[in-house]
Amino acid sequence: MQSVPKTPLLTVDAIIELPEGIVLIKRKNPPPGWAFPGGFVDYGETLEDAVIREAREETGLDITLVRQFHTYSSPERDSRHHTVSTIFIATASGTPVAADDAKEAGVFTRDTLPEDIAFDHREILDDYFSGTF
Repeated sequence: MQSVPKTPLLTVDAIIELPEGIVLIKRKNPPPGWAFPGGFVDYGETLEDAVIREAREETGLDITLVRQFHTYSSPERDSRHHTVSTIFIATASGTPVAADDAKEAGVFTRDTLPEDIAFDHREILDDYFSGTF
């Protein structure tokens, strides 16, 4: 029997732009902190479909994808396991409501970001706000 190589898990995250700022969710499960709405890509699902689904599940918002932002792949980005995440920039209207894996949802500006940000999402926010990519 041939062994299957161990590979990173594939995830997606959404930087959802609202007129008053960007949406972050406070995680219900470890690791704690605020994060972009997102999660694992299901087998047979496109990245685009996965990020739209995850955003809806965690915020109740129907998003419109603007563009793919960047992919982050550091083996240390998630303390639970090696993940590779493609980040999308999206727009939406309405008010985010926490659901599914989110215990709280909020809208933040660059100047009002919370201190406790999960994963490597602080780095991603820095890249986003600085226009690095």
